[in-house]
Amino acid sequence: MISSEISYSVVVPVFNSSHSLVELRDRIDAVFKNEMKETYELIFIDDGSENELTWPFLDGLSKKYIEVTSIRLMRNFGKQGALLCGFNNAKGRYIITIDDDLQHFPEDIPSLAALNAHDVVIGRFEKKEHSISKRIFSRVNNWFEAKLLGKPRHIRNSPFKLIKAEVVKAFLQIKTPNPSVSALLFYVTKDVKNVNVRHAKRPYDQSGFTLKKMFATFANMLFNNSSFLLKLIAYAGISISFFSFLLAFIYFIKKLTVGIPVPGYASLVTVTLFIGGLMLFSIGIVGEYLIRIINGVELKPAYVVREKSGE
Repeated sequence: MISSEISYSVVVPVFNSSHSLVELRDRIDAVFKNEMKETYELIFIDDGSENELTWPFLDGLSKKYIEVTSIRLMRNFGKQGALLCGFNNAKGRYIITIDDDLQHFPEDIPSLAALNAHDVVIGRFEKKEHSISKRIFSRVNNWFEAKLLGKPRHIRNSPFKLIKAEVVKAFLQIKTPNPSVSALLFYVTKDVKNVNVRHAKRPYDQSGFTLKKMFATFANMLFNNSSFLLKLIAYAGISISFFSFLLAFIYFIKKLTVGIPVPGYASLVTVTLFIGGLMLFSIGIVGEYLIRIINGVELKPAYVVREKSGE
């Protein structure tokens, strides 16, 4: 993955974009050649775009510019799969992820690169130009990432990142179905820094990241990259079991002191609560084992390449 000839690999997942790709390439090229004076490669991943113009644009860019590689996936595998495909093909010492819609400023790449002594540098948008629904979703998602994935609480996550190749190499060794890049990232390292970057309004086309895809991304994090729900059930089972023991003790004392007018009531309630709590606790334990078995056995690919243009 690491090449002494290439300092930076820029990975761009693409879905249905076309005209923005030329401007994005030009601006990234200007940043590396004119400002940073660093070698780079630009990797576009066409994630099963429905726009018939997308692949011709990418294919043309890869044939015209030696720094550009374009990869076309067989179908839409989602942004996470597209990113993993880019990571597997990256050769630089540092990998930068940036969106294809020009809402991220390529001119802010030097700000990320200035902190490349850290494992991961994440762009924190000073002012987001998203809709209200997307901003709300982003805040909720960030909170859950801290709770479920171990993201440091002071870190704001975004798709605009710089990652050391060593970190990428480490989390690519983790074979899991429906992977989340953020989950893999925060599992491998906690050396993460934020840097303020700008955020622009989308100049071309409409966003392909619909509300449906937002919820799918969140569900993927919740069900496939954490055991939060199973742990919640286990904790609920333990709590109910503890409550049943406490209630049994109370009824036992009450029966000895003042008596209980309904025969069998105390034992029935206590046994019912105890068995229910024990069952929930057992389901949680079994679920933990199932998660580990599934993750270790069901090695579905995160992406499948249809064709590749340029090297």
